Amino acid sequence: MLNLARLQVFREVVTCGSFSAAADALSYTQSAVSQSVARLEAETGAALVVRDRKGVRPTEAGATLLRHAELILTQARAAEAELDAILGLRAGRLRVASFPSGGETLMPPAVARFRRAHPEVALTLVEGEPEEIGPRIRSGDVDLGLLYEFPGAHRAGLRPSVGLRARRLLDDPMHVALPAEHPLVGVSRLRLADLCHEQWVQTSSTSPCARHVVRTCLDSGFAPDVAFESDDYDTVQGLVAAGVGVALIPQLALSRLHSGVVVRSLTPSSPSRRVTVATLPGAGVAPAARSMIQVLSDVAARHRERARSTDPAVD
Repeated sequence: MLNLARLQVFREVVTCGSFSAAADALSYTQSAVSQSVARLEAETGAALVVRDRKGVRPTEAGATLLRHAELILTQARAAEAELDAILGLRAGRLRVASFPSGGETLMPPAVARFRRAHPEVALTLVEGEPEEIGPRIRSGDVDLGLLYEFPGAHRAGLRPSVGLRARRLLDDPMHVALPAEHPLVGVSRLRLADLCHEQWVQTSSTSPCARHVVRTCLDSGFAPDVAFESDDYDTVQGLVAAGVGVALIPQLALSRLHSGVVVRSLTPSSPSRRVTVATLPGAGVAPAARSMIQVLSDVAARHRERARSTDPAVD
């Protein structure tokens, strides 16, 4: 493998026409320049320069190597410049994935803030469920993902963040959504067991949220009577508003509350999902991903403060 530093010295010797002039141009000693050229000749197994009364000139082998050296050194400088730009967040790309309600609430301010800070980084965002996003991070298809998981998911082998480095952003409580005219709207301390005779609206039965709703209801002593399913929480709210059932909806999915829905928290506590931002483990996380993690952490902190004062489950 040719040594870049010795190639640079060789090129300078040929360009300047002497060892002493090359030494001055490079701020080396003449001895260091001579040794560098000699080692390059030993590496290539060919005489690269000859001295005559006009100075130093390349041999045929030297002229061939010089042509390639110009290309090699130009490419090396280009690589260094591009890497410096990426490390300095002046170039590169960041591919982000998010679950839908996180993509609606947390990602927009994070994307806006990131683009203001790093306008030259190409940023893309795709949506999916955590069980889809986790494998995409592990395969390198995306650089960073917004995930959620429920308590007990690790015991069921359902953790989307397994094998990833995950940073906790916030806990997202699930509140009861009731039709505005429902008789339990006026109950001050609503328990999940109070809803045991209701029909339920939930996300599709295989989704993490639906599985957690079922587990939570079973822990309260009943199996929910699921009448309708939709993976769109706006549709879930619409069905609740129409009076066809009740639902448990994460707070992040309640940023737009239907006028016909009343939201109540549960006693002694509402079930909750943990929202995290995940990347591959190890030291290879791109600077752009590290910056976005910090941005999302700041956005999540502001969301927590705002949620405490505007919680739709509290009158």
